[in-house]
Amino acid sequence: MKRTLAFLTSAGLIASAAAADDHGYRVEILAEGLDSPWALTFLPGSQDMLITLKGGEVLLREEANGELTTLSGAPEVDARRQGGLLDIAPSPDFATNGMVYMTWAGPGAGGSSTHLGRARLDREGAQLADLEVLHIVTPFIDSGAHYGSRIVFADGYVFAGFGDRGRKDFGPDHISQDLSSENGAVIRLTLDGEIPQDNPFAGQEGAAGAIWSYGHRNIQAMAVHPETGAIWLAEHGEAGGDEINIVTRGGNYGWPLAAFGVDYRTGEPFAEPHREGDGFIAPVYHWPPGRDDHFPPSGMAFYTGDAFPEWQGHLLIGNLFHRYLGLFALDGQSVEPAGRLLADADLRIRDVAIGPEDGYIHVIADGSDAPLLRLVPDE
Repeated sequence: MKRTLAFLTSAGLIASAAAADDHGYRVEILAEGLDSPWALTFLPGSQDMLITLKGGEVLLREEANGELTTLSGAPEVDARRQGGLLDIAPSPDFATNGMVYMTWAGPGAGGSSTHLGRARLDREGAQLADLEVLHIVTPFIDSGAHYGSRIVFADGYVFAGFGDRGRKDFGPDHISQDLSSENGAVIRLTLDGEIPQDNPFAGQEGAAGAIWSYGHRNIQAMAVHPETGAIWLAEHGEAGGDEINIVTRGGNYGWPLAAFGVDYRTGEPFAEPHREGDGFIAPVYHWPPGRDDHFPPSGMAFYTGDAFPEWQGHLLIGNLFHRYLGLFALDGQSVEPAGRLLADADLRIRDVAIGPEDGYIHVIADGSDAPLLRLVPDE
């Protein structure tokens, strides 16, 4: 199914965003009524896509006919609050093994935790077969907040970013600063879920060997830079102070000891802002404190298609609170806002992906009756 949102005229959106071009777009609705979608990804070699729903379903959308099929075999999830079925990504070896990787909030003794697993896509049987849990973040925590999480592949490894589970103790004992816990961290594993021996903390007593970087708050956007191969991520701050970071091996990103946000409860700073010499890795871009300008991110993609040549190399990130798709111009590691797409649609943007064959921008919104949208050039 497909129809066009006639009222979302691209010229108006681009003009209001002050984007430096007059190449507009129009918006097509590919599906409606999705129940809290969380992630979308394209299958290698095609325009077919997988979509996760927070409640625990995986949908296969076939580009040829627009049909959505619910696949059996998805993991059991704890869908309370910010939990549920989260990210999904096809394996780098998908063409030969058909494997897809997923993250989800799962129940266990003491509460819940973020899980990383994989299954084989069996299209003929409309199922995810042979589900295998590769990694469980420890410890389980009695909280429904800040699971993260996103998945990327780089250099033959799988990376996953997790959240700090909403912990409010802002001192040095915070869980994101605790190397024995993978909450508030990015982990790096082999594709089979093993801990590589060259991970920065592998073999260190009292440390979780899977950790690649730490000191993060709540990672809900990750992507690999198409030219440098570096992993970029965006994470939520506390009442503002949201950040874009470039992941560094063994790096400590400071949460909550260095941060630009303020305490939700008091409106007061709880930490020093990042500054040179503080021992933490500063973001390449951050938003100021307060709800007027903050940017709680979800979903990220580098634009590499041909449909919008003026946006080549730009970064797209969904904004949940202010309800638009952010467009950012990049110059090396310098980031500058370049536009607000879908700003008139009043949708919490949950994820974004670029069609591998058509270069169109595909977006899912958040909510119990959400659409799947496609931004195409307005010729």
